[in-house]
Amino acid sequence: MFSQQPLAERIRPSQLEELLGQEHLVGEKGVLSRTLRMGTIPSMILWGPPGVGKTTIANIIANQAKAPFYTLSAISSGVKEVREVIDKARRQQNAILFIDEIHRFNKAQQDALLGAVEKGTVTLIGATTENPSFEVNSALLSRCQVYSLKPLNKDQLMELATRAFKDDPELGKKNLEIKESEALFNLSGGDARKLLNILELIVQATEGDDILIDNKTVIDVVQRKVALYDKKGEQHYDIISAFIKSMRGSDPNAAVYYLARMIEGGEDVKFIARRMLILASEDIGNANPTALVLANNCFQAVNVIGYPEAQIILSQCATYLACSPKSNASYKAISKARSSVQKTGDLPIPLALRNSPTQFMKDEGYGQGYKYAHDYPNNFAPIEFLPEEIRDTKFYNPGDNPREKELRDRLRALWKEKYGY
Repeated sequence: MFSQQPLAERIRPSQLEELLGQEHLVGEKGVLSRTLRMGTIPSMILWGPPGVGKTTIANIIANQAKAPFYTLSAISSGVKEVREVIDKARRQQNAILFIDEIHRFNKAQQDALLGAVEKGTVTLIGATTENPSFEVNSALLSRCQVYSLKPLNKDQLMELATRAFKDDPELGKKNLEIKESEALFNLSGGDARKLLNILELIVQATEGDDILIDNKTVIDVVQRKVALYDKKGEQHYDIISAFIKSMRGSDPNAAVYYLARMIEGGEDVKFIARRMLILASEDIGNANPTALVLANNCFQAVNVIGYPEAQIILSQCATYLACSPKSNASYKAISKARSSVQKTGDLPIPLALRNSPTQFMKDEGYGQGYKYAHDYPNNFAPIEFLPEEIRDTKFYNPGDNPREKELRDRLRALWKEKYGY
């Protein structure tokens, strides 16, 4: 008979020393370790992907500080619940309020916290998978320390699996053999909770006490565990990855399917719209510049409309992006240019391009040799704009789609005049 309590809860660490990963925060010299030793706990935002220890750290801080501890979920709590906790905290000392998925709080809900945090009525610990710079209002963010958490690496995941079979009373009766680990680690994706859930599923699906972990077993068991969408975020990154790749792969049917998965799961409307805005530039770019305009308008619109009507706007944008011609030429261009800058450093700007506001600068040659493009045929002046050390380097290579072909043909005609080829 298996416990009703998930394995991740049964073996949740109670001391910072037991936590795997996040050494930069909870190691001997980690900032949170030092904070707890000094006994001064600031309000903080713990930012990181699912299953990396945000909730665990909050619980450990409260336990070690021996402080009153309140927990709210941004999914199910509103201003009323926040104010009730704050009223209780006023009658206590050093109360800690943990809010999971704080990025789901709207401005009014976050504003309800502001006064209590500012006055020290409560110490806020917020957990979020989203960049707090976008999702937490600036007034509240300025009163909190932001700590970034990292996914667990393969060694840490292996240690976690071994520890689970050693420390858990139920799994401790089993004999574990990890023959292959690629599927286990790939499906976990650095998420400790997901790894433990997979292990527990395998144990429940295996008769007897000998537990063999190999790639086939992991894949078979996980595929039988069909889930629409995990509202707590375990499939957050899997679904958004499938959504983005479907649009990039020009499959509007798959794109709208994964969009529906996210909508049904209660995914944040701004998160979906923001990712489409990124894709419009990264994967479509100049192949269809209108895609960026539409995606930006979509982002603005869903912020005003909200669910349920926002689903129509999201669907329109997703299908349009999926059907658009694709090009990552702009993305590759800036990546190549940044790589060049990192390798070559601050190369001297050609004198012809330098600003020359004073006579001294003009005497030094600043601005000499510059040709004003509009004084030449086709508004093009055949001069070199790059530093001499990287002269003639091509960073931007237009794609093969019709719209960028026009850009390529124009550039080639101009370059032939400039370079002779």
